[in-house]
Amino acid sequence: MITHFLKQRFSHLLVAILLAGQCVFAQQAAIQRVNPTNWWVGMHWKNLQLMVYGPEAGKLTYSVAYPGVRLVKTHTVENANYAFLDLTIAPTAKPGTLKLVGKRGSQTLTQPFELKARDNSPKGQGVTDADFIYLAMPDRFANGDESNDKFADLADPNADRSNPFYRHGGDLAGAEKHLDYLKDLGVTAIWFTPVLENNQPLTNEGGSMRSAYHGYGFTDHYEVDRRLGGNEAYKTFVKKAHAAGFKIVQDAVYNHVGINHWILKDLPMKDWLHQWPTYTNTSYKYQPVTDPHGAESDRNVTVNGWFVPFLPDLNQSNPYVANFLIQHALWTVENFGVDAWRVDTYMYNDMPFMNKCNQALLDEYPRIHIFGESWVNNVVDQAYYTRNKIDFPFKSNQPGGLDFVVFSAINDGLKTKSNDGVNRFYEALAQDAVYVNPNKLVTFLDNHDTDRYLSMIGEDFDKYKIGLTWLLTTRGIPSMYYGTEILMKNFKDPSDAEVRRDFPGGFPGDKVNKFEAAGRTDRENEAFQHVRKLATYRRDTPALHSGKLMQFLPQDGTYVYFRYDDKKTIMVATNMTDKDVSLDTRRFVERMKGFAKARNVLTDQDLSDLSLIKLPTKTATVLELSR
Repeated sequence: MITHFLKQRFSHLLVAILLAGQCVFAQQAAIQRVNPTNWWVGMHWKNLQLMVYGPEAGKLTYSVAYPGVRLVKTHTVENANYAFLDLTIAPTAKPGTLKLVGKRGSQTLTQPFELKARDNSPKGQGVTDADFIYLAMPDRFANGDESNDKFADLADPNADRSNPFYRHGGDLAGAEKHLDYLKDLGVTAIWFTPVLENNQPLTNEGGSMRSAYHGYGFTDHYEVDRRLGGNEAYKTFVKKAHAAGFKIVQDAVYNHVGINHWILKDLPMKDWLHQWPTYTNTSYKYQPVTDPHGAESDRNVTVNGWFVPFLPDLNQSNPYVANFLIQHALWTVENFGVDAWRVDTYMYNDMPFMNKCNQALLDEYPRIHIFGESWVNNVVDQAYYTRNKIDFPFKSNQPGGLDFVVFSAINDGLKTKSNDGVNRFYEALAQDAVYVNPNKLVTFLDNHDTDRYLSMIGEDFDKYKIGLTWLLTTRGIPSMYYGTEILMKNFKDPSDAEVRRDFPGGFPGDKVNKFEAAGRTDRENEAFQHVRKLATYRRDTPALHSGKLMQFLPQDGTYVYFRYDDKKTIMVATNMTDKDVSLDTRRFVERMKGFAKARNVLTDQDLSDLSLIKLPTKTATVLELSR
């Protein structure tokens, strides 16, 4: 249900569009903002479009005098407060500060714009199947600076850990203090939910007033939220993380912005947003996008309807919107040095725009990895949004994607009471032929939008270890949600705040500190060590993270697959039954021929006879084979 406030705000947006640029009295022009805020010489993206904003900024006549930089065209739009300037930056251009000069009658304005030199710091390194990603919500992970918990001049001035819907004060400084913890766990890449400014008011969601602590309602693309520490804190965090051996995944949102975004207060043009005669929400149905028999009206609602009333939907077929988003993506990688790009609500975006944006990032940073969120439940629809081998009319160039099919297969397979649950996992992987490279898919057991993994599988600790063993030994790039390693649990009942609780020990005044072994229970330490053992072994074993995968048909509740290369072979054998099994290995001779012994990776025990392998009930055994 749309609240009265949101209905009013939607109406005001339409009024603002209609009135934009209509000034009854002449006024002095001014330049208040230029986006991007700067650029760099030597970039592949040499045709730069500046968005200039200020009172009557669109009525100025612009010029640029700087060696190697040429103003090709000035675009005026419906709102006279905007001008869009097309610049070309020649390879010969040198770092420095150019001046945008705007004239109108006797008035002359000069706006500095910096062209920086590119540095050699790591950026755009990508994440690969050799990595292990840790997903955390900065506001709920750790608070390292209480002075930035709240600001009276922001639309939401609240911070209260006793309220599950308010901000809790976690920040980048807090995360920085726990890099050693993540290193010890075996993590190699850190993914935060968005860090950009979310200067959003509290919104009524399900009858409760909630803050935008999650980060998915941008209000300024060129500012990191002050409550997380701001731009300099993010630069510092990325540098220290890189120095410690981590890669950084940026969480991007192209589909929508927060209702309090500064651009929405004075829209450049009517079609900056997807406009509807009355408020129209997306149907959240993915089928109309790929359905060869589908109605265009259904597809239009899926893609162009608003995600929720307080997240206005951007019209990426508008070339000015497209340039704004693409240039921000490039600016972010270059400015902060992030390595990979996770795209929120990928399936709701305009796909030709996504291909253009992806290609711009890949042209600039060939190693960067891009993986989007397309919440579907079958391989055909999942493949549509990544590089695939299916004869779709539209061909995506996205290198990866979040693997919701494997997510469902693992959780559903572990939840089933029969010993046939292993078939779900097997069958999901058996359909990998549709992808150009399934190893680029990011696998996971839960995230900030799902029930917690431990709760989904009935808090069964044996199954908990099986699922994590699969995650860390199968194909793809594994990702783990913060707290899974210490058995954090809960369902999204009554709200998603229940699966976004604070990490114990990350905040001043916490009674226990689960960042340290002494603060964890015996069972929590066993869970932590299980993840740590597998993650560090996976990190150090190319055959496990990047080798070939061969799986055998599950039989009688047992499931066996191998990861292997020319140097090493690892066998993963799962017993989902309620009794111990002596596994006859003759049917696996295709992969086991020539191997005489093995080491159990999880227990460090040696096996000298591989003809029959004992599999304890409800376990996944990982064996490194040797001759």
